Amino acid sequence: MFLDFTLLYFFIPLFFVISITPGLCMTLALTMGITIGLKNTMKMMVGELIGVLIVAGSAVIGGGAIISSYPMTFLFFKYGGGVYLMFVGYQMFNSRGSLALNLDGTHSFEINFLKLASQGFITAVANPKGWAFFIAMVPAFINYDLALMPQMSALVVIILIIEFISLMIYATGGQMLGIILKKQKNIQSINRLAGLLMVGVGIWLALS
Repeated sequence: MFLDFTLLYFFIPLFFVISITPGLCMTLALTMGITIGLKNTMKMMVGELIGVLIVAGSAVIGGGAIISSYPMTFLFFKYGGGVYLMFVGYQMFNSRGSLALNLDGTHSFEINFLKLASQGFITAVANPKGWAFFIAMVPAFINYDLALMPQMSALVVIILIIEFISLMIYATGGQMLGIILKKQKNIQSINRLAGLLMVGVGIWLALS
């Protein structure tokens, strides 16, 4: 036997509850869902899931040592990412930038895949709570009497699937809210709401 299925069965509901709880990445998905819709928000999810993959994998093989070895790099992502997200939120609040909507509900700029994926990646990698969870919890669900690689691979796959489902739920909810506001011709309200949420994510990231 390569996997301890008893541990996996306990891990799945636990991580789903943690993943679906409002946090930095979920708030980001909700915010983007409001202004750019589900399809474009999925571009951000690519970067976010890559970030989660790196954090989860690193945590299993020694996340604490990685953070202590490169503290300035981690702080750069944390504060730099927070300031950048606050700047994007400020632009959205003032109906400027590529993520803000025009009064007719369209976008003035091309929604860049790399830009959106980078925002998701930075938010995931620079999230201290994500590192803390994976470092503290993931090793507890590994049976060290069995081969490590199959267990680590299974846990990472489960993490990515559940994280993707949670992101889709939040992004879909954001898109529905955006559609409702568009029908009421509250485009400026959409930009301001999304802008405030984005600024909040930036502050949350920088101060967490």
